[in-house]
Amino acid sequence: MPVSLRFGACLVLFLSLPLGAAENAPMHGQFLPPDDLSLRHEQPDQQQLIQITEYSVVLGSQRQSNQQPIPITSPAVVRLKGKPLSKGADVRQVVIQFDVEGKSLKKPSYDPQSRILSLNYPMVQYAAVLDLLRNGPVYCQFLSYPNGHVWADLHSGAVRLR
Repeated sequence: MPVSLRFGACLVLFLSLPLGAAENAPMHGQFLPPDDLSLRHEQPDQQQLIQITEYSVVLGSQRQSNQQPIPITSPAVVRLKGKPLSKGADVRQVVIQFDVEGKSLKKPSYDPQSRILSLNYPMVQYAAVLDLLRNGPVYCQFLSYPNGHVWADLHSGAVRLR
């Protein structure tokens, strides 16, 4: 097949692709797990993608003095800040809370008023989160879909082995 004919065939194929298909796909879609239940078959109606540039760790201790027996809790929170990467993203901060029991975690949520993305992980993930943050680059993404499905993750960038 002559080169000009191959070029023409490639051009026709390229132009026949739906406009904006790649544009609407999640920017870091390669980090999503397989969609075995077809929960993400539609395009996300919201994507927040942030590259993490700094983090802080807060290990608290509190006692609610008016309750008997006196419960003492020790919340662990990691606060992340960075620069938004996805089109229309305005996330300013990611707050990760760790639950000791880790049985029934709250779903990921994004509050557009405060521009805070809230994630909840079981306490057993605490060391893994800190290890990820120490070895950057790190990204956090939040996707919400028209069917009510939400996905959020904290993931590394591509890291070359030495």
